Amino acid sequence: MDEEEVYRRRLPTTRNSLIHKFSIGGYEGYLNVGLYEDGKPGEIFITMAKEGSTLGGVMDSFGIAISLCLQYGVPLKELVRKFSNTYFEPSGYTGNEEIPKANSIVDYIFKWLGRTFLTEEEKRYSGILNNLEKIVQ
Repeated sequence: MDEEEVYRRRLPTTRNSLIHKFSIGGYEGYLNVGLYEDGKPGEIFITMAKEGSTLGGVMDSFGIAISLCLQYGVPLKELVRKFSNTYFEPSGYTGNEEIPKANSIVDYIFKWLGRTFLTEEEKRYSGILNNLEKIVQ
């Protein structure tokens, strides 16, 4: 069996990034997205407000795994499709008008990433548009 050559596209040493503060059901955190030169995400760091918590450690590890996926070429639209609408605690209201309620921290993160970086067609494919937005378009 022939193996395809797989390579990791690393981000430049100095890069632009976005930092997004979020709150879900009283749990606060920050999403830091490192960007390639073309503005596409290449890494994410998820920092929960309660340092040293199990949730913080799990989210940190999850961010590393997603960063590797992005750097090895997994399309963001596929990650958004797979991880949005996941249900587990903590969940609840967010204070974000575009994503007023999240089913989990993972659900919120991927809906935010999708809304921020995907095209309208990719958003429809990924299933992150609410019913009202689908009717308007």
